[in-house]
Amino acid sequence: MTFCMIAGCTIAVLQLRRLPAIAFPKIELPDFQAMVTPKPSPSPSPVIDTKLVVDLSDRKVRLYENKKLKATYRIAIGQEGWETPTGTFKVQQMYENPAWKHPITDEEIPPGSKDNPLGKRWIGFTSQDKLLIGFHGTTDYSLIGQAVSHGCLRMKNADVIALYKEVQVGTPVIVKQ
Repeated sequence: MTFCMIAGCTIAVLQLRRLPAIAFPKIELPDFQAMVTPKPSPSPSPVIDTKLVVDLSDRKVRLYENKKLKATYRIAIGQEGWETPTGTFKVQQMYENPAWKHPITDEEIPPGSKDNPLGKRWIGFTSQDKLLIGFHGTTDYSLIGQAVSHGCLRMKNADVIALYKEVQVGTPVIVKQ
C-alpha cells in the first residue's frame, strides 16, 4: 500500500497485482425479438345496431338489432298526469336491484323490498325535473298493459332482465304515441 498527500488529505492507494486472465465460456443469448410471435389482431366485433322502440298506444317495447325485430315486451305506461314522455332518448343508467325514491315523498325504498316497485332492473333513459324515467321491473304483473306509473315503463321482471342484457348506456330509445 502506498500513501499520497493530495490537498492535505492522505489517500491510501492500493497497488493491485495483475491477476492472470480467466477465460469465461461465451454464452450465446437467444434472439428475443425472434422469439416474440406477434399475436394476430382479434377480428373486430361486429357492430350491433341496437335500439328500443316504445309504442305507447299498444303498450309494447320492441327491441331491434341491425334493423331486425329481436323481441317484443308488454309494458305498463304513465298514468294521466304522469304521462310517459315521447321523443328520442338514449339509455343513461343501468342498475341491478335498484333502490327506489318515491317521487312525491322522497322516501327511499331499499332493493328487494315488497314496497319497492322497481323490481329487478332499472334502465333509465330520461329525466323530467327530479323525476327519472326508464324501464323497470314490477312486483305486480297484473298492472302490465295499463296506464298506472309515474311515467316509467314497467315490465315483468323476467322481461326487464332479458332486455337489460341486450342494451347498454347509449342505446337509442324512441318513445312514440
